[in-house]
Amino acid sequence: MSSGLIVAIVVIVVAVAALGAFALRRRQQHPSLSRQFGPEYERTVARHNGDTTAAERELAQRVERHRELTLTPLSSAERARAEQQWAQVKTRFVDDPRQALADAEALLARVARERGYPDSDVDAQIDTISVDHGEHVESYRVLHAISRPDTAGRAKNTEEQRAALVRARDLFLALIGPDGEPERAAAHTTTKDRMPTARRPRQVPTQREHHA
Repeated sequence: MSSGLIVAIVVIVVAVAALGAFALRRRQQHPSLSRQFGPEYERTVARHNGDTTAAERELAQRVERHRELTLTPLSSAERARAEQQWAQVKTRFVDDPRQALADAEALLARVARERGYPDSDVDAQIDTISVDHGEHVESYRVLHAISRPDTAGRAKNTEEQRAALVRARDLFLALIGPDGEPERAAAHTTTKDRMPTARRPRQVPTQREHHA
């Protein structure tokens, strides 16, 4: 092995070790925020181009705004109504995926508002929800983006839409839970929660799913 190759390998190993140490230090700077926000912590750092200080400042501000809220659980009747409406969204997806996604987004926004989260605009609502549900909140952002056509007027493909709706259901279940606990989502995500396949042009589906 040439000396040049050995030097190159050493440089790579040192660089990888340095990156690992940097990532560890970043998490140790404010471990409580990292634990609280989960995946949302890393996404926020990435949006700040790796600036951990700026990202943690933003997350801390979200926590402060969240402390001003008075969150209340939904009543049994409100949960039942929301679950029925989500089932209707799933059924509507067969004929009109884009409208189903728009309806799902509106349902998420309404449930969050009823729980006590702000509804001034979708971004503010998502940011505040992330304090409690950092592991699921990105699905709300994706749903918001994918329910609209791109700048050229083209809608997203059906599989992207279906996947977005399936992921958003985890946040929906977390929000409607008796105490807003995300564990409710895991307990209810079963094979019967799978989305039906959207109807293709000039094809008649042989069977539709009518349950949640």
